[in-house]
Amino acid sequence: MSITQKGEELHFDENLFIVSKTDLKGRITYANDLFIEISGFKEHELIGNPHNILRHPDMPKAIFKLLWDRVQAGKEVFAYVKNRTKNNYYYWVHAYVTPIIDTKTKQLIGYHSVRRSPSEKGLEIITPLYKKMIAAEERGGVQASTTLLENTLSQLKVSYDAFILSHE
Repeated sequence: MSITQKGEELHFDENLFIVSKTDLKGRITYANDLFIEISGFKEHELIGNPHNILRHPDMPKAIFKLLWDRVQAGKEVFAYVKNRTKNNYYYWVHAYVTPIIDTKTKQLIGYHSVRRSPSEKGLEIITPLYKKMIAAEERGGVQASTTLLENTLSQLKVSYDAFILSHE
C-alpha cells in the first residue's frame, strides 16, 4: 500500500480508495485492505464495531449529523472527515457515502463509503471551518455548529454539496 507518515498524520496515494460498508446502525460489515491498514486495526477489530471507532475529536458533531440525516433519508453525501487510527495517528479523507438499497425489497439495508485522499486546497478551507464549528459546539452544542455552517454557506451563496465539491 502507499501510506506515508508526516508526524502524526498519515497520507495515502491519491489513486487509492478506502472502502467500507456498514449496517443501518453504522456497524462495519466490510473493510477493504487500505481501510484496515491505515486504521491500524485488524479486520476482526473493525467488523461489527461502529464506524465511529475512528472518530477524531477535531471533527464537528454537526458534520456527522448532516451525514447521517442525509444517508438515512436515502440520499448521498460528500464530506471531509478527519479520522483517528488505533495508534492515535490521524488521516483526512474526502468521503462519498451512499445508502445501500436492497434491489428486491427497495428497503434501505446499509451504507457504503468510498474515501479518497483529500486535496490540499480543500483542507485549507475545511480545517479552519471545522475549528470554528467545534468552538461553536463547545459554546452552544450541535445546533450552534450547524447554524454556523448554514450561515457560512449562506454568506457564500452556495449549497453544502456545491461547497464540498468545489474544494476537491
